[in-house]
Amino acid sequence: MEFMCLIVTLSVILVLGLVFVIFLEAYRRRNNHQHIEVPAIFEDPNSLKQVPCPHVVDPASKYISLIIPAFNEEHRLPGALEETMIYLQQRASKDPSFSYEVVIVDDGSVDGTKRVAFEFVRKYTVDKVRVILLGRNHGKGEAIRKGMLHSRGELLLMLDADGATKITDLEKLENQIRAVAEKEFHHGDSSGNDPSFRISDTPVVVFGSRAHLEEKALATRKWYRNFLMKGFHLVVLLAAGPGIRDTQCGFKMFTRAAARKLFSNVRLKRWCFDVELVFLCKWFRIPISEISVNWSEIPGSKVNLLSIPNMVWELLLMSVGYRIGIWRISNST
Repeated sequence: MEFMCLIVTLSVILVLGLVFVIFLEAYRRRNNHQHIEVPAIFEDPNSLKQVPCPHVVDPASKYISLIIPAFNEEHRLPGALEETMIYLQQRASKDPSFSYEVVIVDDGSVDGTKRVAFEFVRKYTVDKVRVILLGRNHGKGEAIRKGMLHSRGELLLMLDADGATKITDLEKLENQIRAVAEKEFHHGDSSGNDPSFRISDTPVVVFGSRAHLEEKALATRKWYRNFLMKGFHLVVLLAAGPGIRDTQCGFKMFTRAAARKLFSNVRLKRWCFDVELVFLCKWFRIPISEISVNWSEIPGSKVNLLSIPNMVWELLLMSVGYRIGIWRISNST
């Protein structure tokens, strides 16, 4: 009996200790949505001059911005980026109103990623391709947040540096975001063309999704990987609620108004910032859709089994931070 009481007491102490640690860490990260110490600077390697840095609160001056986070992507970035630039150039040649920029955020790479990125700036000019250097590794979430906050597009697309999702699929997200934005603008009635409608002014988000590939993935993955992923999906459901089947696909599109609200508040800097985006969309009542995209696994993924516990830890911090009011959401933008 005494042994059982000891076990129960120790269990209670461990649980209370874990809760205390989570609370302290959530409190420590309460200001993580503020800018990191490295200012965003765009450099023109052709003229060696600095380019004025825009901010997401400024009016849009491009139709679309593509934000690519890159950490040690010297080998995978060139092929994906070249394919992306060819697609963008072809669209621009067919439609003069289609203006674009690609923002590469080097997340503290220690390989030749910076060199590769600036080669594309030299080739396509700093108006079309821009590079932000974070100096040290902060995490994918921070890299994307930094790129989003300093982009010029009416629409802002985040995509991975490996080219796992076909760039042409951005049109699926683009069509969906436009349809939803028009309905929101006309209060449910999408009929008619209103000259005052601007897609950048209506908060809408569309997630690219690989959920349609899940059955095949379950059949080919090891049982323990499926177990861990199912557990992670359960934690995501508890943290952010239902509605999005695939939160982790690195292919997401935002209107400028949505990006302004979301990325001024997001605090998680690594893998689970996607889940935080879902939570914030629900908080702000921003319409969020999920669209199937063509996706293929590219060798060199930085997500592994050890990433799962870190993801669960971040989700616990997010749940505590928001639900007890430590992480305050700004409505000023």
